[in-house]
Amino acid sequence: MLKKVQPKVWWGAVAALVVLIVSWGLIRKSSTAPAGVPISKEIITRLDPVPITQPDAETARKIQKIEDIFNRKKRAGFNGNVLVVQKGKILYQNSFGYGHLREKDSLTSQSRFQLASLSKPFTAVAVLKLVQEGRLSLDDSVQRFFPDFPYHGVKIDMLLSHRSGLPNYIYSFPDSVRHGKKYPSNLKVMDWYAKVVPTPQPYNRPGRSFHYCNTNYCVLAAIVEKVTGDSFSKYLSDHIFIPLGLSSTFLVTDTLALAVKNRTVGHQYGRRLEKDYYDDVVGDKGLYSTTGDIFRFYNGLSKGLLLDKKLLDEAFKPRSFERAGIRNYGYGFRMHIKEDNSPRFIYHGGWWKGYNTMLWVCPDSDAVIVVLGNSYNRSIYDLRELLGILDDDGKIEDIEKDI
Repeated sequence: MLKKVQPKVWWGAVAALVVLIVSWGLIRKSSTAPAGVPISKEIITRLDPVPITQPDAETARKIQKIEDIFNRKKRAGFNGNVLVVQKGKILYQNSFGYGHLREKDSLTSQSRFQLASLSKPFTAVAVLKLVQEGRLSLDDSVQRFFPDFPYHGVKIDMLLSHRSGLPNYIYSFPDSVRHGKKYPSNLKVMDWYAKVVPTPQPYNRPGRSFHYCNTNYCVLAAIVEKVTGDSFSKYLSDHIFIPLGLSSTFLVTDTLALAVKNRTVGHQYGRRLEKDYYDDVVGDKGLYSTTGDIFRFYNGLSKGLLLDKKLLDEAFKPRSFERAGIRNYGYGFRMHIKEDNSPRFIYHGGWWKGYNTMLWVCPDSDAVIVVLGNSYNRSIYDLRELLGILDDDGKIEDIEKDI
């Protein structure tokens, strides 16, 4: 004789089964965390720095020195936002100037800046995630994805480390090829390279030397689209932005109201700069973001929420030794290296149409600096005095200015 199941027990079992199925589906759908582990809201919240409410005397002196530095930069023309975090705590956060100089709308912490080449670390992480998932290999050639690409021997790892020798797409195509078409996409640029005659002259043969070139990251973004079948914007959103809670980060090609909210515009010498012919080519540039989202991106990356340790170590491995010195480049990140080739500083800057940007990380002193500007001003890149304040020993060698 069958035992009658009580209604409360039955519905409880059904509810538990539904929760199990939904949870499994979410885990299966998410490929953002290593080993299939989903990123919870609790973990995302922990990515944000903590404000300091009552600093001790030493910390207060440090904060005052940082404020003095940026007040001087403001007097020298700096217009933008800054965030300085050390040991997970906000030492300094401020906004100077306007999102639109003519309208005089004051910047806030939510103002979004075009990241320019600071977009490249995001592109590198997107590609490395596909490597981690086994969907492409660092040894893959561009021809695997674009058979008509005219430059042979160029591999994924060469694109990531700027060792491909490719020519700069911005200067590659005459008007006869572009036929007056404005704002081409990455795939259109790839099509032009396949068809243009004569083929634009490469800078060097693949793998021979380091040569920083935006074409590398234009090609990488096109490969992401080819491999995934998604737009580059959608892939970034699904696999980086949403998992880490980067709610204020979007590509320039995103035109929805949410994506364009709080966007600033670029200026040079007080004049607003209009949209550029190649503005919609992305991967090498094109992201709009805030200081807070950039910190959260690096914090999540360093905590292993996007890449496993092996691949993250590859990203921070120096791969440019042609010129002696402390400067080097990994996969999407610049570095100043120590004698043992480990990174003392990890950073990337950018410049594009009035925007100047910088992310600077000090692993030894557990400090992160994010500076975003939208009125051309090179003082953003000179952080030597600030690094001296953040360094626990107060000993900073002469840091070279670099974008």
